[in-house]
Amino acid sequence: MEHMNLKEYEAGLDTPLRQATILLLMRGDEVLLAMKKRGFGVGKWNGVGGKPNPGEDIREAAIREAEEEIMITPINMQQVGELNFYFPSAPLENGWNQQVLVFLTTDWTGEPQETEEMKPSWFKISEIPYGDMWDDDVIWMPKVLAGETVKASFMFGENEKMEEHYISS
Repeated sequence: MEHMNLKEYEAGLDTPLRQATILLLMRGDEVLLAMKKRGFGVGKWNGVGGKPNPGEDIREAAIREAEEEIMITPINMQQVGELNFYFPSAPLENGWNQQVLVFLTTDWTGEPQETEEMKPSWFKISEIPYGDMWDDDVIWMPKVLAGETVKASFMFGENEKMEEHYISS
């Protein structure tokens, strides 16, 4: 496929983006990230989340994923981001192109625990391991952790490397 820029690729898509969630837990100057142990994004630190089940809205999905992945139930989640991800080199049927709604909470029940899918750990915001995360995280995560709301798009090439991005708010 010939190379096109992010805005051209976005404009040319006629299939809706798959919906997904990321949830960040904050306590004081720390954020909870989890090491993905299997599947998409294995070996990377990220928030918890995933895609909705049929008939489930995006907030319900964020709560269920947190319960399944780290054994907590979030309360009073705030939507802090809308991130569009594009993977032109992956077949569309893989469903990698996705719109991720980012939620943040400082309130939950239960204690984060390791599961088959995720190994959670607290990080000081100043010590987030961006080198072991998706390339885009260093762009949007500091903003939402500082209280901003972010709307952005990212395009990834081969080997899951970010090639281009823009922030629209």
